[in-house]
Amino acid sequence: MSVVNSLSITSEIGKLRSVLLHRPGKELERLTPAYLEEMLFDDIPWLKQIQLEHDQFAAVLRNHDSEVLYYSDLLSDILINSNVKSEVINDVISFSHIQNQYLVSEITDYLISKSPAELAEIIIAGLSISDLPGKKGRSRLSDYINEAFPFYISPLINLYFTRDPGAAIGNRMSISSMKTEARRRESLILHHINRFHPKFSDHSDEIWNSYRNPNSIEGGDILVLSPETVAVGCSVRTSTSAIEELAESLFKGGLAFREILVIQIPFTRAYMHLDTVFTMVDYDKFTIFQGIENSVKVFSITSGQNNGLNIKPVDSLLSALKTSLKLSAVNLIPSGGDDVITAAREQWNDSTNTLAIAPGVVVTYDRNTVSNDTLRSNGIEVVEIGGSELVRGRGGPRCMSMPLNRDSL
Repeated sequence: MSVVNSLSITSEIGKLRSVLLHRPGKELERLTPAYLEEMLFDDIPWLKQIQLEHDQFAAVLRNHDSEVLYYSDLLSDILINSNVKSEVINDVISFSHIQNQYLVSEITDYLISKSPAELAEIIIAGLSISDLPGKKGRSRLSDYINEAFPFYISPLINLYFTRDPGAAIGNRMSISSMKTEARRRESLILHHINRFHPKFSDHSDEIWNSYRNPNSIEGGDILVLSPETVAVGCSVRTSTSAIEELAESLFKGGLAFREILVIQIPFTRAYMHLDTVFTMVDYDKFTIFQGIENSVKVFSITSGQNNGLNIKPVDSLLSALKTSLKLSAVNLIPSGGDDVITAAREQWNDSTNTLAIAPGVVVTYDRNTVSNDTLRSNGIEVVEIGGSELVRGRGGPRCMSMPLNRDSL
């Protein structure tokens, strides 16, 4: 299998050639019941099993001719450079809101002493108070208080959902400005990988969105439907201001993008991103959480005069897709079949969060049996993976992957 070097995403369904993953690691063993809500989890995964399931996922992608890259490897690569290492350490400490300058100095010295691989693990798995040699870091009253957060650098529990910290759109990255504090450092890591790693550096100065943007937008809300149209979910995690800014960037970016379809979904945790209720599975087929097409609002954004935006409501999601993709018909395939209860149960377990690895070929969790059978009955090839532990973080195969390169359609 040849190694792919450039970013190229002009569809949701083109043959997947390169993808960025994060294999769940030590960070999950630092999750306790006290911090489930803060870390955006509903339960504590079993690391051994979640790694087996994630390895199966990666193997499926490789077996379908996709290059699999890992966050930890790319981060280790750039940390070999001493100047980059210092910059990353400074940014990570700054993001961790450590105010005591003596403690900052002590942590900095400790991190600098680590090898690139060791430092990459700390940046992802976190630095607890007890990790510092001899616990010399106990220089704050809060370090002694039982209720205090036990980490100087918090673990990135959600990093295995690599879809959200950013998205490749065309030949450039959109670095997400994450909504929640628990996930913002994920985008910082991607920012540095995009700047310094040779796989990304061709367009590292030309990004669609910066992690510094105060207006939040996350990768799970971005679907590249075609070389001309991007769908963006307006959700609990993605703001209207960020969508407008992304539209302006895309229209000025010199590529073929001409339209943003804004799909406003209910602002609830069950539907935290657009891809938790709606994904593209073939040229004219989409899987969707049953009935939600009647509750979403859809808007078309195109370029206006004097670099402004034209924003128009669209009657329905179905009509928007047909018009934007120039299709005579669109098939919205309901997850869970025709059963309301099954649809709700399987959507909670990410039945609609499919990852297309080629036109009409998708990866799904094997536990969503009715949804998978419904996809098959509509002509979709379904490649199943286990997800009993992976699903505990509320995300499916699309959430766990950041496509970097797909064949053009």
